[in-house]
Order: sequence, then C-alpha cells, then structure tokens
Amino acid sequence: MQKFIVLYCMPIAGLDEWLKIPEAERKTQENDLKTKWDVWAAAHAAQLTQPTSGVGKTKRVTPAGIADAKNDVMLYTIVQGESHDAVAKMFEGHPHLEIPGAWIDISTANDLPGMN
Repeated sequence: MQKFIVLYCMPIAGLDEWLKIPEAERKTQENDLKTKWDVWAAAHAAQLTQPTSGVGKTKRVTPAGIADAKNDVMLYTIVQGESHDAVAKMFEGHPHLEIPGAWIDISTANDLPGMN
C-alpha cells in the first residue's frame, strides 16, 4: 500500500461568504455534511490512516522572513491505497465537494530516507 496526503480545499473568498450565512442555517448545513462525511469515512475506514484534521492559521516562512498567510487548505488527512488513481476514485462524490468551489488534492506521500 502506498501513502497519500489528501488536502481538502476551498477558496478563501468562498469561506468568507459562507461565514455570512446566518448561524442556524450554517449549523444545519454543517450537520448535513458531517452526517454524509461520517458515512463516507465508515465506508473507507480501512484506508484512513489518521483522522481528518483541520488546518488553522498559517505562517509562511520565506528567505525574507516569517509572515501571516492564507491559503485554500481547510483540512487534511493521510490515507493509504493501491495507487494514486485508486485513491482519487475513492474521493469521487466526497461530501466536501458539495461546498461551492471546493476541491480535493491528493498527492503521494513519499518517505525520504535521512530527512527526519
């Protein structure tokens, strides 16, 4: 089995707009998506090597220094699968994709000897 990092993404502007929705309506949408997500996660539990985690505030480090930054990554998880294509197919129809403008990036996670 190969290891993959999965990034659940959404444009920052989309998140800002979503936060403008009245709280009661947002909670209903959140609960609906969570229910669907739980069903999806249960169906793929054997491939999920860790729980999905939220990504918080970002610090960007460059040769010029350290600064606050924003990016489109909302959540991440690590999964295992037979191939990149097989893992990508696993995420077709994922509930995250119901969020307007959302996408999921899946990259191979390659261990690099000596890079601890």
